[in-house]
Amino acid sequence: MSDHPSTYDGTPEKSGPMAWDDRASLHRADDGQGVFDGANALNRGTFAEMIRHLTRLPEEERGKYVIQKAGDRQYTSSEAAMLATRDDFPAEAES
Repeated sequence: MSDHPSTYDGTPEKSGPMAWDDRASLHRADDGQGVFDGANALNRGTFAEMIRHLTRLPEEERGKYVIQKAGDRQYTSSEAAMLATRDDFPAEAES
């Protein structure tokens, strides 16, 4: 279940576990957002995939990016690094 705002009062619904499979995209932190924010995405995938991608970048580069998760919630590189250490963070699928 995703953590998007409900239609009532615009507050996030309490969905329990983190929604690792929600849609997400990687953006430059300074891309300006705005009306065409979706077109500014550098990469797209699940929330877990974007966390993995961001945490694999060199540490000095990570701060230049944010993850935009479904429901218009942004996660900084430090938040992504913390989420990657959670016990419930999904293991990477083997090819």
